[in-house]
Amino acid sequence: MIRIYSWNVNGIRAVLKKGFLDFLSEHNPDILCLQETKAHPDQLSDDLLKHQEYSIYYSSAEKKGYSGVSLWSRKKPATVEEFFECSKFNGEGRMIKADFEDFVIYNIYFPNGTSGPERLQYKMDFYDHFLIELETVKDRSVIVCGDINTAHKPIDLKNAKANEKNSGFLPMEREWIDRLIAKGYTDTFRLLNPEEIKYSWWSYRMGARKRNVGWRIDYFFANQHLLPRIKNAQILNDVMGSDHCPIALELDSEPWV
Repeated sequence: MIRIYSWNVNGIRAVLKKGFLDFLSEHNPDILCLQETKAHPDQLSDDLLKHQEYSIYYSSAEKKGYSGVSLWSRKKPATVEEFFECSKFNGEGRMIKADFEDFVIYNIYFPNGTSGPERLQYKMDFYDHFLIELETVKDRSVIVCGDINTAHKPIDLKNAKANEKNSGFLPMEREWIDRLIAKGYTDTFRLLNPEEIKYSWWSYRMGARKRNVGWRIDYFFANQHLLPRIKNAQILNDVMGSDHCPIALELDSEPWV
């Protein structure tokens, strides 16, 4: 079994102080995809730069303390890419693409559109460009994971009606997920848990996590080539340390060494 985890840590230096290494030891992922790392490698300790069991990769935003993604893998990928062909999206450290020959995984931190019309348009342009990017791997087994920053259906957030006009649940954002699915990608959690209500992000305000007033905005999508290998998909609500919790996917395969 290959165990893949994705987690928006909302600051990797912050989560290091909140049990990150304990999480790593307990769950023992084969691949770990992190979003919103908010750090350049030169700001990180050896605990986060070197680990005897992992090959570790970072893609950082030009602006320090902002965005960023990281990929940790027990098996060294054949290739790793950090950039899209379009330079417009390459300054915010939002993508790591790792090719393991057996499959390709995209670790993506999609933009948030809540800060105004300009950023919402940037988010939608990023969404559209990513669909173009997926055309380059249409004949491969592909996983797309990370913080999508959109809840797809009313079941995926606590207060759907109240958020219909807010970024994160706008019709055009949700329609983009429909377009991704139409391209042959499946929401793995919803595939295996069609009626389960679970969230992956909670506001820090008003005790939202304690009251479970949340959103499911973190996903593993897999294309049709990979679906027969999917055995489990989980949301790990009990893991603390960030305003997001980790999500996990298990693939049928020989264990990695």
